[in-house]
Amino acid sequence: MTANPYLSGNFAPVADEVTARDLRVTGTIPRELSGRLLRIGPNPVVPPDPANYHWFTGNGMVHGVWLRDGRAEWYRNRFVRDDDVAAARGLPPTPGPRHGMGSGVANTNVISHAGRTFAIVEAGGLPVELSNELETVAYSNFEGTLPGSFTAHPKRDPDTGELHAVVYYWAWDYLQYVVVANDGRVRKAVNVPVPGKPMVHDCAITERYVVLFDLPCTFDVDVAMAGAFPYVWNPDYGARVGLLPREGDAFQVRWFEVPLCYVFHPMNAYETADGQVVLDVCRHPKMFASDRLGPNEGRPTLDRWVLDPPSGKVSTDCLDDRGNEFPRHDERRIGKPIRYGYTAGLADRLGVGPIYKHDLVDRTSELRLEGNGRAYLEPVFVPRTPESDEDDGWLLAYVYDAATNGGEVQILHAQDFTGSPVATIHLPQRVPFGFHGNWVPDAN
Repeated sequence: MTANPYLSGNFAPVADEVTARDLRVTGTIPRELSGRLLRIGPNPVVPPDPANYHWFTGNGMVHGVWLRDGRAEWYRNRFVRDDDVAAARGLPPTPGPRHGMGSGVANTNVISHAGRTFAIVEAGGLPVELSNELETVAYSNFEGTLPGSFTAHPKRDPDTGELHAVVYYWAWDYLQYVVVANDGRVRKAVNVPVPGKPMVHDCAITERYVVLFDLPCTFDVDVAMAGAFPYVWNPDYGARVGLLPREGDAFQVRWFEVPLCYVFHPMNAYETADGQVVLDVCRHPKMFASDRLGPNEGRPTLDRWVLDPPSGKVSTDCLDDRGNEFPRHDERRIGKPIRYGYTAGLADRLGVGPIYKHDLVDRTSELRLEGNGRAYLEPVFVPRTPESDEDDGWLLAYVYDAATNGGEVQILHAQDFTGSPVATIHLPQRVPFGFHGNWVPDAN
């Protein structure tokens, strides 16, 4: 048995690239669902040294299920062909530009923009374009317009369709705010100086602002030189969030001090009628302080921060003190007030189990827990139609079943969160605990 928990159980990689067609379905897949449910995570192509393998560094593997006409047409999984994967598999290097050091791993999110599918990562990596069948096409710097690296979490403005991203890199003394227009080219880039080199996994947007996270998990050159994951807990750095006007410049950032913590993922942000900014986040008490192999530093709570620009003050409130991560909501309402949000409930070391539905207006929640070794991965909300109400749609989630060491996709109606699945799609293999994914409609 390995001593590294991020290489065992459903964290362990799968070895084979599989294609399976006409998947078995229990129940009925809604015919309105026409597209691909994509998901990505770390999957080392060569067995790493368990003593120093960090979960965030494994080669990317993307998984997908294509739904159409009430059928699950296929499941397939493919390595994202970075330089290490190409060498291990005896394949030619993937064409396209590179940024930074390393083999070009892209393992954290998979999105669609400007009619193309991309595997993406933060901190130095470039997007990798994938075909509809998830084969690697090329590295991309958005037609030469991306100044440096990219991020794992761009936010799509539901009104304009543009992507808003906050980018970092270990060699920079700034965060870079990037806007990718609908033609797939960068139209704006702003460098915002910061006093250190923080790890910045995500951002948020409101109608007027992009929200920046400058938190105390920072680059340590000595740790990097020792060959370990270089971002560590640094409480002396302090913790703050910034409001940068979306069409503004770096000198216009307004910073707000927040309690020491780390945030991988905000659920959403929006502005109130009186100009306050409401920011809901999954708040970790610390990060990479004692566990240097993965994100295992206490229970992350779902918290609300309210930023008051006139006074510079921040009020904080815990919305749910159970383990909450991987927050999602109806992305037609990014940057706007929402009522409903969804999270994956966490056990040890991001060993996902239940999922929660949160009513952020009534301050209530529902729990969906199947037990018996069954674990939900990040849920994704898909509206029933473009005009449907906020909660009128489906939750799609990959599920791991420890008893069979297998996997499936469940489709739930969001308004019947604890009821029987609308459909269960049976997969030919398990999908490891990984990071993120999205629904890509065929019309995209």
